[in-house]
Parts: sequence; C-alpha cells; structure tokens
Amino acid sequence: MSAKQGTDTENTGRDGGPNKGRDTSQRRFGRTELPPELQNAVRRAIRLEWITIAVLGVTVLAVAIVMGNSQAMKAAWIEDLLSFIPPIAFLIAIRIINKPPSRKRPYGTHRAIGVGHLVSSVALLVMGVFLVVDSALGLITAEHPPIGSFDLFGQTIWQGWFMIVVMLLSVPGPVILGRMKLKLAEQLHNKVLYADADMNKADWQTGVATAVGVAGVGLGLWWFDAAAAIFVGASILYDGVRNMVIAITDLTDTRARTIKGDQEHPLIYQAEDHANSKDWVRRAGARVRDQGHVFHMEMFVVPEPGATVNLERLQDLRDSLADLDWKLEDIVVVPVSRLPAEVHGGTPEDLQSEGGQEFQEV
Repeated sequence: MSAKQGTDTENTGRDGGPNKGRDTSQRRFGRTELPPELQNAVRRAIRLEWITIAVLGVTVLAVAIVMGNSQAMKAAWIEDLLSFIPPIAFLIAIRIINKPPSRKRPYGTHRAIGVGHLVSSVALLVMGVFLVVDSALGLITAEHPPIGSFDLFGQTIWQGWFMIVVMLLSVPGPVILGRMKLKLAEQLHNKVLYADADMNKADWQTGVATAVGVAGVGLGLWWFDAAAAIFVGASILYDGVRNMVIAITDLTDTRARTIKGDQEHPLIYQAEDHANSKDWVRRAGARVRDQGHVFHMEMFVVPEPGATVNLERLQDLRDSLADLDWKLEDIVVVPVSRLPAEVHGGTPEDLQSEGGQEFQEV
C-alpha cells in the first residue's frame, strides 16, 4: 500500500485533500507538502544560489582581467567557472522535482537531484585532473610564470599586487555563502546544495592559496605559483571524487544515507522502531532508498501469531510512518511471513541465503 496517492493533473497533500489550482512552486517536493519552516528554507536556498551566481560572475570577470600568465590564477579562474555548475544544477533540479508523480514516472522526478549531483561531481573530477596534470608539467619543466608590471599615474606597479588583492577579496563571499548553504542542505537533505557548499569551501581556500602563490613569485620563488595551482587542482579533484562516489551510490539504490554519505540515515531505524511498536507487529524491517530529497520506503512487517491484518491497520501504519518525517515521500507496507534478508532486523544467524528471517510460530 503506497502513501500519498497523486495524479498527473492534481496534487494531493499529506491529508489527501485536493490542491488543484494552488501555487505549489515553493511548497512541495513532488507530492510531499513541506512544513512552513522548510518552505522558507527552500526560498532561502534559491536566493542564496542566485546570489552565488552573481558573486561568481563578478569574481570570474575580475580574475580574468588580472590573471596574466600565472598558473595559479588560471587554476583559480577555471575553478570559479566550475563553481557555476552546482548552483545552476540546484536551480534546475528544484523546479523539476516539484512535478508530481505520473504514469510515466511513477516515482516522481526526485532523481533530478541525483543527476545534478553526478553532473557536478564529474565536472569537478575532470577539471581537477586537468589542473593537477597541467600544473605538475609546469613545475617539472621549471616554467617561470612572467608577472609583469604597468604604469599607473606615472608609477610602475607590479601586476601581482592586483592579483593578490582580487584573490583576497574573493574569499569572504564563499565563506559566508558556504556556511549558510550547509545548514540549509542538511535541513532539506539536498546533496547538490551540500556539494555547492563544499565547492564554496574550495573557493575560499583557492583564493588564499593563489594569493600565497603569487606572493611567492614576487619573492623570487617561481615554483610557488605551480605549487599553488597543484593545491587548487588537488582540492577540486578530491571534491569531485568524493561527491561522485556519493552520487553514484545514491543513484544505484544503496540503502539511504545521511547528507554526508558517511552512515546510514537514522530515519530508517526510527521508522522500524515505530512499526515494531504496533501491538499487532511481531517484527518489522525497512528497505529504504534515497530518491533525491526524499525516501522511498518499503516496510515489511511480520504479524503477531493470530493477529488480524486488515486494510485499516495497514493504512494506519502507513499514515503514521508518513507523519514521522517529511522525507518519507512514498511508503509501501507489506505484511510477510518472514523478513527479506536484505532488510535490517533480526540476528545474523536467522538470515537465510535465499529468503530472509523465517517466521516461526510460538
């Protein structure tokens, strides 16, 4: 029995009431109606991403004007260009996932988040490899970056000063935006937004590293420039690999995990405990996959011997599970005689290779 039925032409809320004709552009993920605080979080996230794009536009232009032939400045400029990908992916995905499930896409369009996350991570990975290899070759061949000077109001000024100033001025924006996005990403369980916050962290680190690299060249340490570029490239490569692993893991229906991808999501155990608390349920285990913002849950329940399993009880369990957390977008409750082997529950010795945990009458 699946939770929260919807149609192609009409959205339905958690309570099943019609919402036809209502403005749901900021209020829903698919057919999941968000609590007011999360509706505000979505709006703030969208505003932050537009602000990020504006800040990046100014930064990319400023760096392009002053970068000259510096490897570190070129790496920083490319990284700033790459930084456009996560916010754009988020803004596109956040519109797509508002569409309710349909006959063609019965699970909704939440995978748009996973696709956006994968696209962002692959771009980071490719450019990280390019920058590391390109900068390492410059270091191996002892390529000395020429940083010239120019006359301004009769004064000869080293161009490196402008590079350093531009890079240091680019630091505060990513620091502030990244911290704000990180909090919203955890609230919304949005891994594209989380990857963007990660990218902002790389941005400010890049700004500091590039400024140090240019300053090193000014002090006669020509290799500082290439070393800073390698640092920037390695940072991008690390973010790319880590985010790509998480994105692929989610898209291949691995058991739902936290926003950082480092452990199973605690909501799974909360839902299982809730199902086990029902007096007619002997044992319950959930199979949960991450659809993007939300989870698809199959809750398997082994009834107590002699217990009556009817539509009313299944409906009550499904609805009460849906009320645990807004992320439980789609729930199926399945009464079984034994738990499938792949779900949590029971002890290892009870698990069978071809079935699950055998239900024994007592």
